[in-house]
Amino acid sequence: MEGLVTLILAAGLGKRMKSKHPKVVHKICGRTMIEWVVNAAKDVGSNDIVVVIGHKAEEVKEVLKDRVKYAYQQTQLGTGHAVMMARDLLPEQGNVLILTGDTPLITSQTLKSLVKFHVEEGNSVTILSSVLEDPTGYGRIIRDESGNVIKIVEDKDATEKEKSIHEINSAMYVMDIAKLKKALRLITNNNAQGEYYLTDAVEIIKKMGGKIGAFTASAEEIMGVNSRIQLSDAERVMRKRINYRHMENGVTIIDPETTYIGAEVEIAPDTVILPGCVIEGKTVIGSDCEIGPNCRIVDSHIGDGCNIMYSVILSSKLGNDIKVGPFAQIRPESVIHDKAKIGDFVEIKKSVIGEGTKVPHLTYVGDAEVGKNVNMGCGSITVNYDGKQKYKTVIGDNVFVGCNVNLVAPVKIGNNAYIAAGSTITEDVPEGALAIARSKQTNKEGWVQERIKKGRL
Repeated sequence: MEGLVTLILAAGLGKRMKSKHPKVVHKICGRTMIEWVVNAAKDVGSNDIVVVIGHKAEEVKEVLKDRVKYAYQQTQLGTGHAVMMARDLLPEQGNVLILTGDTPLITSQTLKSLVKFHVEEGNSVTILSSVLEDPTGYGRIIRDESGNVIKIVEDKDATEKEKSIHEINSAMYVMDIAKLKKALRLITNNNAQGEYYLTDAVEIIKKMGGKIGAFTASAEEIMGVNSRIQLSDAERVMRKRINYRHMENGVTIIDPETTYIGAEVEIAPDTVILPGCVIEGKTVIGSDCEIGPNCRIVDSHIGDGCNIMYSVILSSKLGNDIKVGPFAQIRPESVIHDKAKIGDFVEIKKSVIGEGTKVPHLTYVGDAEVGKNVNMGCGSITVNYDGKQKYKTVIGDNVFVGCNVNLVAPVKIGNNAYIAAGSTITEDVPEGALAIARSKQTNKEGWVQERIKKGRL
């Protein structure tokens, strides 16, 4: 909606979270709660967003940076008081969408419908309400015999009759700004909590002759997060939404209940995600891949046709038709080119692995550039650390590295070279050479029998 301002209340202490961090910076599917709310408002078309902050304000600002404007509520004296703190940042005319920073499940679709309803009905205030089986703790929507909204009564101030009402206030609204500003000057803290309720402004606006309405949303969307248990509940809902979105876009997820996919992850059609996978951050996965079971992939780019099982990939880039695992770890800043194989119990750290190269098993490659069509034998290691500094290993194309080889960096292995099994290489190996760096074998015949005779075996 053009010209719509959004005000997000995010100054609360969040005591029930039992955390040193502000409640609204706790994450749901990899994104902070406050970011979910800000993004929903932006999707409605509201680019003018004010966030009211208070408790640990700098942490909230660190998350949102300059994407929004800020108002400060140094002492938390109620929702009405929070809006008062932002009054000077609101224009004189138009509508303001008021949201709370701890309701990450609210969708832009519902907010668009709420704003549309508000405008079409000519309301001065439209309350986003919901009907709950157990409304305990929520303010109740009080209507007259004709169904018109009269007022909102907070749970602690409600009579027994009012507490029997199941339609509740979500604490989200659309309000006429001019009328809201007038009402804010008139609200008092004469209530059980000694706070300035924004709900009192609704009643004042009605007495001014303003039209009050309510638009009903699902109980799921208005769910507030006030504890770790509720954080888990919200996570479960959001995870289901994300997984279903990927499935609707052509991704097969074998078991959505055991699959965690972050909010910003992109997955192309015809990829299969097996149970137990955790895919986070800005990860992009191509088509025709099979991921899992039990993989963790963070901030990485995976090409088409890859097969990754029981492995961890962090902040790295994989090309097409690559096989990884089982039980491999690809650490940050690694690049794996097309048709490579990273096998079981292999660790790759800050290295480039060339096209068609095989690192089949029990190998460590760190701080290395490995060329095309290289074979890294079982138990081979790039020795990159002398206790103080890291050094680089460079391996050319078509190199064969035998089993149990130590390549002590800094060292270069030329194209088409062979490294004999069991060697410890400390000097560069020329192109096409065979490098052997191990002591000559000696066999002492009869040694065992002699030791037995002397009683030493």
